Amino acid sequence: MRKTLRLAVVPIVSALALPVLSADMTPGQVYMNTGDVKWGDAPPVFTKGAKMAVLSGDPGKEGPFVARLKVPANYKIAPHWHSKDEDLTVISGTFHLAEGDKMEMAHAHELKAGAYHHLPAKTHHYAFSKGPAVVQINGMGPFDITYIDPKDDPSKMAAPAAAPKKK
Repeated sequence: MRKTLRLAVVPIVSALALPVLSADMTPGQVYMNTGDVKWGDAPPVFTKGAKMAVLSGDPGKEGPFVARLKVPANYKIAPHWHSKDEDLTVISGTFHLAEGDKMEMAHAHELKAGAYHHLPAKTHHYAFSKGPAVVQINGMGPFDITYIDPKDDPSKMAAPAAAPKKK
């Protein structure tokens, strides 16, 4: 039985979405240069090492959102699916995507900076990087991830046991 995991990023939203505002702006407008993006650790449904920034909206709630995911070299996101459509744009680096239930790297599409990909809801897919990359995710919340194999869910992996204390 598959379990759908709702991505809880509410704490990230207030810490990471810091729009640049000025007196002449209409409420709801956001101007944000690259240096204004505030990164934090990605939620635990992503393997450690990724950073996330929410640019607008709240991925944890109903409604539109825009977030960025920054991944290091050799980062992998195991086969999974989302309950809603996802639009992905590569901001920097190269990101590899493919459809399927198994991570078969040879079948992945190499998407370079500026590339765009639309994923319809419930499409089984996986992703990885060979070098550092930043991707932008546009979608409707709440954003969720359902891993094909529940053992691949990083939020369910046991934490390493603490080393015994020396006396």
